[in-house]
Amino acid sequence: MIDTDRLAAWMDDRGLPGAGEPLEATFISGGTQNEIFEVRRGDLHGALRMPPAGAPASRDAGIMREWRIIEALDGTDVPHTAAIASCEDGSVLGRSFYIMGYVDGWSPMNTDGWPAPFDADLDARAGLAYQLVDGIALLSKVDWQAKGLHDLGRPDGFHERQVDRWTAFLERIKGRELPGFDDASAWLRAHKPIDFVPGLMHGDYQFANVMYEHGGPARLAAIVDWEMGTVGDPKLDLGWVMHPWPEDTNVVDDAFSYVDMKGMPSREQMLDRYAEVSGRQVDDIDYYCVLAKWKLAVVLEQGFQRAGNDEKLLAFGPVVLDLMQAAADLAASTDYGR
Repeated sequence: MIDTDRLAAWMDDRGLPGAGEPLEATFISGGTQNEIFEVRRGDLHGALRMPPAGAPASRDAGIMREWRIIEALDGTDVPHTAAIASCEDGSVLGRSFYIMGYVDGWSPMNTDGWPAPFDADLDARAGLAYQLVDGIALLSKVDWQAKGLHDLGRPDGFHERQVDRWTAFLERIKGRELPGFDDASAWLRAHKPIDFVPGLMHGDYQFANVMYEHGGPARLAAIVDWEMGTVGDPKLDLGWVMHPWPEDTNVVDDAFSYVDMKGMPSREQMLDRYAEVSGRQVDDIDYYCVLAKWKLAVVLEQGFQRAGNDEKLLAFGPVVLDLMQAAADLAASTDYGR
């Protein structure tokens, strides 16, 4: 738990609302990477995010990296949590932390099916998807240099590094062959985008990492969980969303097992929406879908190789193989730029 006396004293020093009033800090969620607490004090209603006590020291830098992105989003039209305050002084709570505005909304990960009106109104449900893609389209338009994020990432050589970095990562954890890896890797090296425009990207964008406002019509309340945020190619966020998107959203697809896709827009409609809002062309979406499948397979392979007796991580085994083969198959079927 949090030392509320120390936190209250720090908040007073920062001139935050509620000075002299009781402070309530309630644990919401957390794991090996981060913990989140709901914080209430006077008129302040926020969420405090920090690494757990046993997390590697690098997570403190990661927390401050997230804070920089959240703070930079203030004044933009990207749905985001309000930036309230941050602290790098470990003597306050033991780790770096920041306080953001509390989001009064809902997450697709914390619902048993879609809430009303999206459970029965398929037109309203389609709005959830459009809002999802609008979030990254708006994010791609943020002037990251004007927001002081010029050193957040290294956009030069972004695509060259993707293949090199994750190939080296796989070699370090490799415990088995991944059929399709070599073919997909070679295709990615040969088909780098020719009109890459750097921008702010989330890095793990999906239904699981957004929150919606209560009730209809669909309104994105905030993009959350910025652990992978960087300056790179924003269209990889689009690839992350679209690579498992079914051609027919009325047919059950295991790739989207945590949400009911019935009534959702088609792939073409989603791509058109992104292009309209972002101003970016989407003719090369296959490249980003291949990269997303390929990269996700490598990321999940790490969990599988460390699984031991963990059934959840063991379940990644066949998923990785399917993703990597799908990446190779999509690459083989795509002939643009040849």
